[in-house]
Amino acid sequence: MVDTGIDYAAVFQALPGMVAVLTPGLVYVDANEEFVRMSGRSREQLVGHYLFDVFPDNPEDPGASGMRNLAASLQRVLTTGERDTMAVQRYDVRSLELPGRWEEHYWSPVNAPVLGPDGEVALLVHRVEEVTEFIRDRGGPVGTRARALEAELYIRARELQEVNERLRKAHAREREVALALQEAMLPTPRLKGDHRVAVRYRPAVGALNVCGDWYDLVDLVGGDRIGVAVGDVVGHGLAAACAMGQLRSALSAASRVAEGPAQALDVLGRYAHVVAGAESATVVITFIDFDARTVTYSSAGHPPPALVHADGKVEFLEAATDPPLDASPDPVPRPQATTSFTAGATLVLYTDGLVERRREDIEIGLGRLADSLTRHRDADPETLADAVLEELLPPEGATDDTALIVVRL
Repeated sequence: MVDTGIDYAAVFQALPGMVAVLTPGLVYVDANEEFVRMSGRSREQLVGHYLFDVFPDNPEDPGASGMRNLAASLQRVLTTGERDTMAVQRYDVRSLELPGRWEEHYWSPVNAPVLGPDGEVALLVHRVEEVTEFIRDRGGPVGTRARALEAELYIRARELQEVNERLRKAHAREREVALALQEAMLPTPRLKGDHRVAVRYRPAVGALNVCGDWYDLVDLVGGDRIGVAVGDVVGHGLAAACAMGQLRSALSAASRVAEGPAQALDVLGRYAHVVAGAESATVVITFIDFDARTVTYSSAGHPPPALVHADGKVEFLEAATDPPLDASPDPVPRPQATTSFTAGATLVLYTDGLVERRREDIEIGLGRLADSLTRHRDADPETLADAVLEELLPPEGATDDTALIVVRL
């Protein structure tokens, strides 16, 4: 339970470091004891007075910019409602003991908003740390750019460490949520027939690289038929995962009523036009007819499925490839093609993370895939899937997500 008996006025006065409170009009409302002591001004000389009347620029320094820079920072806080951290500033202060004399000082300021009930900035918190002695202790002439930068780095080290830690945790949370979302949306094989299917999903390494790869398997109406698809949404993080979920669900529904894979992609293309983040998404869908022993397929800019025949020959299904989803403002009918297979063949669908490498032609990656599939063609789908991932993905982890489906025909 919160102790409401805390004397926050006393807490404010006891705060370590120089802290003052300003109105949006830059008039001092209050200042803590450290601010009063270090500024060399009494409370009466501060409270109720305009900031730049109390601390004007040094008129003897034609290049003085401290007042201008501080005013700009405070205005940013008023405009954005966000904290503004300034670089180390030279801001000379008028001596109270020697009239007409200005003393050289260096400051590290941070300005922050206090929001009112309406969400607007009601007050400004102005915290400064004097670093004049630090700069002088470094030796050499005071005021050089190099030592000002050194002082700034010194002052900001702790703040940067704290900010980096918050960013790391935020990125980790986003990655965790995106992965959970992907896993919830990616189905486990639950087909009616006795079909041997293996599915794999491998996220990219790194906190910011959760992408929009997905797969789907559905039972089709009429005979022993199933639909198998994989897709890839451009982008990273939660936005990509959300777009992925919408496209996967739409294609799953369209596949169940479409006459063929091309018609399913036609419907998906029209839907993608109104889905944020679906631009340039790729997908390939196959309709497998186990009775007729045929695979009918259509691709929207996706790497071609691999049909591994029983004799070990690998056929890449690329006779019906079209641009990615929503690539054209006026959708046109997608192409589709059909190929046959014999018992013991294997169909493999995958996303580009399995075969693409930076600065490498994709044909090289497809060659690696074909070689691996040929050597492991007699393995069951689960073993085959694991072997392909082990051989094709880098040991240190891929920089892109990978989805993989293996279907024994």
